[in-house]
Amino acid sequence: MVVQAGEGSRVEDRSSNFALMNGDGLHENHKEEAKQNGHEEPDHADDGNDQEVIVIQDTGFTVKVHAPAVEPFPLQVSPQEMVQEIHQVLMDREDTCHRTCFSLQLDGNVLDNFAELKTIEGLQEDSVLKVVEEPYTVREARIHVRHIRDLLKSLDPSDAFNGVDCNSLAFLSVFSDGDLGDSGKRKKKGTEMEQIDCTPPEHILPGSKERPLCPLQPQNRDWKPLQCLKVLTMSGWNPPPGNRKMHGDLMYLYVITMEDRHVSITASTRGFYLNQSTAYNFNPKPANPSFLSHSLVELLNQISPTFKRNFASLQKKRVQRHPLERISTPFQVYTWTAPLAEHAMDCVRAEDAYTSRLGYEEHIPGQTRDWNEELQTTRELPRKNLPERLLRERAIFKVHSDFTAAATRGAMAVIDGNVMAINPSEETKMQMFIWNNIFFSLGFDVRDHYKDFGGDVAAYVAPTNDLNGVRTYNAVDVEGLYTLGTVVVDYRGYRVTAQSIIPGILEREQEQSVIYGSIDFGKTVVSHPKYLELLEKTSRPLKIQKHTVLNDKNEEVELCSSVECKGIIGNDGRHYILDLLRTFPPDLNFLPVEGEEMPEECQKMGFPKLHRHKLCCLRQELVDAFVEHRYLMFMKLAALQLMQQKASRQESVASLENGGSPTSSFPENGVEEGEKSPLEDRRLGDKMDSKGEDNVAGLDQVKELTETIASDDGAVDPKSREVIQNACKAVGSISSTSFDIRFNPDIFSPGVHFPESSKEQIQDQKRLLKDAAAFLVSYQIPGLVKDCLDHTMLPMDGATLAEAMHQRGINMRYLGKVVDFVTKTPARTQLDHIYKIGIMEVITRSAKHIFKLYLQGVELSGLSAAISHFLNCLLSSFPNPVAHLPADELVSKKKNKRRKNRNLSASDNTAWASMSPQELWKNICSEAKSYFDFDLQCESVDQAVEVYSLQKITLLREISLKTGIQILLKEYNFDNRHKPTFTEEDILNIFPVVKHVNPKASDAFHFFQSGQAKVQQGFLKEGCELIGEALNLFNNVYGAMHVEICACLRLLARLNYIMGDYSEALSNQQKAVLMSERVLGIEHPNTIQEYMHLALYCFANSQLSTALNLLYRARYLMLLVFGEDHPEMALLDNNIGLVLHGVMEYDLSLRFLENALVINSKYHGSKSLKVALSHHLVARVYESKAEFRSALQHEKEGYTIYKNQLGEHHEKTKESSEYLKYLTQQAVALQRTMNEIYKNGSNANIMPLKFTAPSMTSVLEQLNIINGILFIPISQKDLENLKAEVQRQQLQEAFKSGAERPEAEEDPAGEKEAEGSQPAPLTP
Repeated sequence: MVVQAGEGSRVEDRSSNFALMNGDGLHENHKEEAKQNGHEEPDHADDGNDQEVIVIQDTGFTVKVHAPAVEPFPLQVSPQEMVQEIHQVLMDREDTCHRTCFSLQLDGNVLDNFAELKTIEGLQEDSVLKVVEEPYTVREARIHVRHIRDLLKSLDPSDAFNGVDCNSLAFLSVFSDGDLGDSGKRKKKGTEMEQIDCTPPEHILPGSKERPLCPLQPQNRDWKPLQCLKVLTMSGWNPPPGNRKMHGDLMYLYVITMEDRHVSITASTRGFYLNQSTAYNFNPKPANPSFLSHSLVELLNQISPTFKRNFASLQKKRVQRHPLERISTPFQVYTWTAPLAEHAMDCVRAEDAYTSRLGYEEHIPGQTRDWNEELQTTRELPRKNLPERLLRERAIFKVHSDFTAAATRGAMAVIDGNVMAINPSEETKMQMFIWNNIFFSLGFDVRDHYKDFGGDVAAYVAPTNDLNGVRTYNAVDVEGLYTLGTVVVDYRGYRVTAQSIIPGILEREQEQSVIYGSIDFGKTVVSHPKYLELLEKTSRPLKIQKHTVLNDKNEEVELCSSVECKGIIGNDGRHYILDLLRTFPPDLNFLPVEGEEMPEECQKMGFPKLHRHKLCCLRQELVDAFVEHRYLMFMKLAALQLMQQKASRQESVASLENGGSPTSSFPENGVEEGEKSPLEDRRLGDKMDSKGEDNVAGLDQVKELTETIASDDGAVDPKSREVIQNACKAVGSISSTSFDIRFNPDIFSPGVHFPESSKEQIQDQKRLLKDAAAFLVSYQIPGLVKDCLDHTMLPMDGATLAEAMHQRGINMRYLGKVVDFVTKTPARTQLDHIYKIGIMEVITRSAKHIFKLYLQGVELSGLSAAISHFLNCLLSSFPNPVAHLPADELVSKKKNKRRKNRNLSASDNTAWASMSPQELWKNICSEAKSYFDFDLQCESVDQAVEVYSLQKITLLREISLKTGIQILLKEYNFDNRHKPTFTEEDILNIFPVVKHVNPKASDAFHFFQSGQAKVQQGFLKEGCELIGEALNLFNNVYGAMHVEICACLRLLARLNYIMGDYSEALSNQQKAVLMSERVLGIEHPNTIQEYMHLALYCFANSQLSTALNLLYRARYLMLLVFGEDHPEMALLDNNIGLVLHGVMEYDLSLRFLENALVINSKYHGSKSLKVALSHHLVARVYESKAEFRSALQHEKEGYTIYKNQLGEHHEKTKESSEYLKYLTQQAVALQRTMNEIYKNGSNANIMPLKFTAPSMTSVLEQLNIINGILFIPISQKDLENLKAEVQRQQLQEAFKSGAERPEAEEDPAGEKEAEGSQPAPLTP
C-alpha cells in the first residue's frame, strides 16, 4: 500500500501498515533478533512520527523499488523510519507479499534492517532499492511458511470467533457495501434518487416483539474463502536426517492441491522444490521437473492452476479491505456468539498449540522473555521531552499488551491442568504455578491468610483490589518505585492472578525479604527510610496520610501506605511494592464497627451493612470527588469569612449560616442536611453569588492567602490566618495552614494498633472516613441519578451502567441502593431504562456469583453439558430440564474403578446436574438480597421477564459477557414449555474474563483535552488541529487500534462535519466505527452510537441507502442490547424517520417518527422541547402526504409547547406559527379543489396543488437539529464578544459547580452533543 504524502493521512496509514506486524506475529521476529528481549529498541513503525510532533519535518521522499518479476514501482518513505519498515510494506503489497527472505540493496550495498533511512549515505529522492533474494535458514523457512499460511487465511474470520491472536470482528463493510471513502463516491449515480428498497426486515420495525440473534453476525460474502489448497502441513519426515542436512535440506512440507495432487516439498537453503517422497517412502531426491523457486507461492503456482488463480484473487481482496479490519487489537476481544465453523487442518496452529510460543519466544535467541525485566526497564526509559516520553509510553504499552496476552494464555493452561505446580504435593487449592516467567496463584484463602477478612471470599476480591492499586501507583509513576506486572483472569469459575516475578524472591523466605510493611496484617511491622521517601511522593496524589502504627512489641513504626503493602528489594536492586489491596480507604458503609455511629444519611439507607468480606474500599474516583467537593467548600467558607471581615469588622460572626461559630464542628456546614439533594450544598455558593462580582475577588484573595501562608511569610495578618485555620478545620484538612485532605488506609483494619499519641488524629481520620461514606450516599448516588435524568449519562447495558457508576466512584455493591433510589425518585418513569438495566444487572451478577461456584464442581469433559444445563435453568421456560451426564458418549468396557482425580474439581463431579430452575432462581433472589440488599420479586425467569419487562435474549447476552460463555449463533426458542432451549451442542467455548492495567498515552491525552476545551470555547479550527495532533500521538503510543483513538476520530469527524468537510467526516467516522467494533465489540453501546453518527455523514454525502442500512443496523443492535423503550431509541427513530421522509417513504417514516414521539414524551416529559420537535417532524410527513388535518393537529401541539416554554416572541415559536398558517392555507386550498371536483365532476377546473417532496437540504437541516449539531453564522465581532463571555462564565462556573463537574458544557459555537446523543461525557 503506498503511503500518501499528506501529513494527517500519512500517519494514519503508516500506523495501520505497521501495526500489522503486531498481531500476525510473523514479522515481529526480524526485529526481536536484534533486540534480545524486545525493548532495547523502539518498537516499530510509527517511530517516524516522533519528531513530526514537535516540528513536522520534511514529509519524506520517494524511492524506486526493483523486485524480481515485478515492474519497478515508487514508494513514499520518511527519513525517520527504519529499513525494516520497507520490508513490512513489501510483505504486505499485493505483488510482493509472497517474499519474506530478502535484503534491500542500494548500489550493491546491503542496507542494515535497523538503520534509520536518514542515516544511510546516498539514499535520496528517486534512489533505486533492489530487492535481493537471500538464502534460507530453518528459521527463515519457518517464517516464510507461516507468512504464506497467514496470506491464505487472511480473509478467514475463524481466529476472531475463536478469540486468538488479537483478532476481532467487524461488520461495517457488510452494511456499507465495502469501503465508504472514494470507492463509495464511485458508486454514486446522480443524487441517488433511484428507487432503493427501504423496507427494513420485520423485526426492526417499531413494536416488533421478535428479537432474532442471527443478524448479529451476518455472513460476510468474503468469508467463504477461495480455497487455494486442500492441505498444507509439515511432513512427517521432519527433521531432515544428517546426510540431507548437509545437502541443504531445512524441512519438508506435505501439500494436497485442489486438483487432488499429493506432493512432498523440500525447503532448502536455495528455496523450495518438489522431492520424490510419498506418505510412506522417504526419497529426498528432487522430482523431475523440480521447479526450484525461492518462494513457496511461485512453486505452488506452477504445480496447481487453481492455486494460481485463487491465490491471486484472494490477495486482491485482501488488500482491498480497510486496514482497520485486519490490524490486530492491543488486547483480545471475545465474541459471545459464533456460527458453526468447520475445523480445518492448519499446521501452524497445531504447532503453536504445543510449544509455549508466546510473545514469539522461539524467535528470540536463547530464552523465554523475562517479563519483569521488560516491564521495569520500559519504566526506566528517559522522559525528559516529548519524543522520549512517546518512546517510553509506547514501550510500556507494548510490553503490557504482550504480558496480558501471555498471562491470559498461562492462566488458562493452569486451570485446564496443563501446567505442573511448583508445590505439587499440596492440595489443589493451595498450588502455585510458574509458566513462561509468570507466577500464577489461585483466588483461594491459602493458609488462613484472610481468615479475619472473610476467608475465600476475601481471597477472591483481593486480586482485583490489588490490581486497582497497581493501576494507581503506575499512573502516579514515581521514579524508583516499582510494581509487579499484574493480570487477573477469571476462567471456568476460578480466579487466577498472574504476576511478574521479582528477581530472587523465589530463593528466599518471605520473612527475610520484606523490609517494609507487614506479612501478617499488622502484628510484625517494619519500615524503611528509602520506602518512606518513595511513598511520600505518592501520598499527595493518592491522598494517603503518613501515619504510625504499633507492632507486636509495642514499638512505633512509621508507614505511608496500608500495613499489608509490602516493600521488597529485588536482586536487581529495585524497590518493589506489592499487595496493594488496601491502597484506598475502607468503605465504612460495608464495615460495621462496634461502638462507631454512622452519619444519619447512611443509617437512613440501611448502612452500615455487613458485607461478605472486610476488604471493601472506596474507589479512587470517589476519593477524588470527595476531596474536590471539600476543596470547593473550603474556598467558599474562607471567602465568605474574608468578605464578612471586610464588609464589617464589627458585624457579629454569628451571621455565618445556622448561627454557628466559624469553628463549629464540620457537619453544620451543610453536610447533614446534604440529604436533601446535591444542590443543597450550593447554599453557601448562593449566599456568595448575591454579592455579585465580589466573590471572584474573594476567591482570588483566598488563593493568594493560602499561598502566602504556605510560603511561611510572617506578613500575614493573624485575622486572615485564623480564617484559613477555621476553614481547614471545618473541612477536615490535615494541615491547618492549607487545604490538604488525606486518608489513613489502616483505620478500622483488624489487627492494626495505633500509638496513644496519635489518638486525636485517628479520631479526625475516622470522622473523615464517615464523611466520605456519607458523601457517596448523599451526593454521588443522587448525582448519578440526576445525570441519568438529564440524559448526560445514557447507559444502554450493564457494562455502560457500571462505567457510569464507577465514574462517580460508586462501587457495584451499591447497585441495589442505586436501583432503590431510582424507584423513589419523583420522575420515576423517566428513569425506566435505568431501572431496567439495574434489575438486569442485579439478576445477571447474582447468577454469575452462583455460576462461578457451580463451574468449580464440573470436570472438563462435562463443561458443555453443565453450561447448557445452567443456561436452561436460568432462561428457559421448560420446567424441568435434565442434564446430560458426560458418561453417555464413551463407556469403558472395564469395570470403572475411579482413581482419585487430582484436578481442581470437587470429588462429586455430578452434583451440578441436580440443579433445577426453581432452586436456581431461589438462589438468585437470596444472592441479590444478601449481596446487593435488593428484593427481587420473581421466582422464575418468566416471572422476572413479566414483572420487570426484560428480554431473555438480553439476559443471555449479559450473562455470557460476564462469564465468558460463547454460544452457537442460531435462533433460540426460550419460551417453549416442551423442550429445553439449549443443548450441549449450543455451547461452543468458554473464554477467560481478563482484567489488566491500561497504560495511558499522557501527552496525547492532554492534546485531546485541550482540543476539546478549544472546541467548547468555539475555536473550531484550533480545536481541530489539536485533536489531529492528539490522534498523531495516540497512534504513536498505541499503534493504530485503541478505544481512545476511537473517541478522537469521532470528535474529529464531528468537527470535519461542522466545518463542512463531509467526505473527511465520513472517512474519519468510518475508522471510528470499525475501531469501535473491533476494540469494544460489535454490539457495544458505543458502536451503536458510532453507527448513528456515520449514517448522518453518509446522508450528507448523499449515500442514502447506506445511511438507512447503517441506521437499521444500529436499531437492531439497540433492540438486542436493551429493547425499544430507551431514550436513545427516540433519537435513532427520528433519524430513520427523517431519512425515510427524504426518500418519500411516508408511511414507513411515520411509524418511526410516531414511535420516537411516544418515547420522547415518556423520557423527557410531554412538555419538553424535544417533544415539540418530534411533533413538528411528524407534522411535516403528514403535510407531504397531504393529510393536513393530522399535520395541523401535531404542529399545534408543538406550537403550544414552544409558546409555554419559550414565550410568544422566541424564533422557534414564530417559526411554528408561520408553519401553522401555511398548513392552514394548504388545507383550505385542498378543500376548495375537492369541492370543485364534487360540484363540476370531471370537467372541473383544477388548480394544481403543491405537494412537496422534501428537499435533501431540508431533511439534512432537521437531521442536524435532532443530532444536536447547530451551525451558527457569526460575524467576527460577535465572535470576540462571545469568547469573552464564555471565559467570564467559565470563571464563575468554577466556583459554583459544587461537587458536580459540568460535563461537556453547552458550547456557544454550536458543537453541542444533544442530550440524547452520547452515553458518557465526550472524554474517552
